[in-house]
Amino acid sequence: MNGTLVPWDEARIHVGAHVIHYGSAVFEGIRCYTTPEGPAIFRLDAHMERLFNSAKVYWMELPWSLEQLNEAILETIQVNRLQSCYIRPVAYRGFGQLGVNPLDCPVEVAILVWEWGKYLGAEALEQGVDVCVSSWNRLAPNTLPAMAKTAANYMNSQLIKVDAVKGGFVEGIALDTQGFVSEGSGENLFIVSKGRLITPPLVSSVLPGITRDTVITLAGRLGIPVDEKALPREALYIADEVFFTGTAAEITPIRTVDRRTVGAGRRGPVAEALQKAFFDLIEGRSEDEHGWLTPVPTTSAVAEALGEARPGPRGPGGDSGMHIYDLLKMAS
Repeated sequence: MNGTLVPWDEARIHVGAHVIHYGSAVFEGIRCYTTPEGPAIFRLDAHMERLFNSAKVYWMELPWSLEQLNEAILETIQVNRLQSCYIRPVAYRGFGQLGVNPLDCPVEVAILVWEWGKYLGAEALEQGVDVCVSSWNRLAPNTLPAMAKTAANYMNSQLIKVDAVKGGFVEGIALDTQGFVSEGSGENLFIVSKGRLITPPLVSSVLPGITRDTVITLAGRLGIPVDEKALPREALYIADEVFFTGTAAEITPIRTVDRRTVGAGRRGPVAEALQKAFFDLIEGRSEDEHGWLTPVPTTSAVAEALGEARPGPRGPGGDSGMHIYDLLKMAS
């Protein structure tokens, strides 16, 4: 930290940091993929724009520009010599004072990168996953802003996820406070009905997902009509297909909802077509017509100055080689 690479078990923040007591952090989840031309980050600009939007909602003025943070992400991947990885930029309130008012607490930024496989399991991309409708609702409007990706919002996600896991499911789907379908604990959701793709609108307390937007764009290219409209719970049971989207989940089919089989009980043709278009793009087999891939340079002056990345301890899920690159010193 403070301008150096830090192994996972040596990363420290003050126990009095505002984020620990009040959840005052905004963050992103981004993926870097292996392509024939080398590692490339998927939709870096869109993710970082959302990070800045989330920070704006919470009066968090980041002391570095979007361009500076983008460059720091590229450098962090470089010095760790990763070909593919998950990227977690997080801006949080550090130690200043211990009251609720965050404005006297400094905004600090760190970037984590690590190797992370398929979030819901490799076999899930084809076989699908078993999910339930959670007993917990998504956030009510005008309480915690659903359009901001914040640490505090994910306490609600934890309740949804644990509720599902304790019930023997892989994931949970939350309803909004009106009883309409919202999203998973960390994924947006689509259904396929009579050849149309339908996803809940933002007013159903969903995060404006980058992969959600990607799927809508790819569906247009494939000639699949898309609607954004409120969905009753029972629409999940009678849909031809249901699938999650997200940076971690990518495009993951759902085979059962509340133990009711969805469609054929495995990946359907629409999800399969969208998966192919998605993975062909991110893995460099099709043209990047939207400029969504940001190449990671193989060398840089910063990487040489920092030297070889030290092997890190095992990260979440048992993955090795996790490091944190703290911008507090480098960007000041």
